[in-house]
Amino acid sequence: MPTILYTSTQHTAHTHQHPEHAGRIDAILTAIAADPTCAVTIADIQSVSDVTIERVHPSSHRAWVLAQAEAANVAPQLDGDTYILPGTAKAAHIAASGACNAVDAMVHGNPACALVRPPGHHATATTAMGFCFYNNVAIAARHAQATHGLRRIAIVDIDVHHGNGTADIFAADPDILYISSHGWPLYPGSGAREHMGTDAGFGSTLNIPMPAQSGDQSFMQAYRDVVVPALDRFVPDAILLSAGFDAHWDDPLGNCRLSVDGYLDICTLIKDAAVRLCQGRWCAVLEGGYSLRALAACTHGLVRLMGNLPRISDRLGSKPSDPHRADAVINWLVHNHPLLRTV
Repeated sequence: MPTILYTSTQHTAHTHQHPEHAGRIDAILTAIAADPTCAVTIADIQSVSDVTIERVHPSSHRAWVLAQAEAANVAPQLDGDTYILPGTAKAAHIAASGACNAVDAMVHGNPACALVRPPGHHATATTAMGFCFYNNVAIAARHAQATHGLRRIAIVDIDVHHGNGTADIFAADPDILYISSHGWPLYPGSGAREHMGTDAGFGSTLNIPMPAQSGDQSFMQAYRDVVVPALDRFVPDAILLSAGFDAHWDDPLGNCRLSVDGYLDICTLIKDAAVRLCQGRWCAVLEGGYSLRALAACTHGLVRLMGNLPRISDRLGSKPSDPHRADAVINWLVHNHPLLRTV
């Protein structure tokens, strides 16, 4: 069954000379179009209601984004990292809509990937930051619950930066498991292993801060020993992948050494968990990735994986790394996280 790729030209209204620019989506689509064996369906994103956005972001935040966009001139900075333009508010709404469209397709048994920008996982309920305005994957998770009755949602974030916004939004929610493997230390400085959620949600946050220069073997150990067992114990109704590809060794903003093959090995584990635990319900929402060639290759490989197509060769190759670099954090989590420790 072809993978459905949800995208829209609306994202081009939010672009500038910046690592997060419209060429990111273009690079992905070009790589996929150049592969005659990669069967996909390109679907234009259908906009969701304001109510859907407001399941995560209060109306005051949505109004603030609209006001900031309307007042924008030439790429004014919201902060040191994040620019806003007159078309940003609409682009952000469409990006969140694409994530919800992917959930809709997933529920109907179709492999789906939201190729959207601006990304979302740094946006908290009330704050735009880190290139992000609305938290796309969080909105998709609430959409899965409210529209499709999927109560327990696991979000697996493979971006090299910690998704502080997603973690904050769901910190106290026991029905949303947020798992993040991220380079340490990197922006935004959150995601310590000791942060496991709050109140009723304690244990529903799983942070895996990977030491700088961690590569394929370290990440696979973390996913085999930590992520997969946590998913098995949580037993989700669906898995949403925050698909950031900036942990690749070629990424200018990352500090890790994953290869394309390493990323696809991780995604294969997540797909297998979805098949085993939740009737194959999983979908992907694009986050970061700022080396265009690595982003294109990783996303192309993910789309083939989702469509049950054979893996193609990793033309970018790998970089040497210490296979035991993450041993300490993995061992600590195995013995201390509520979803992992033995009683």
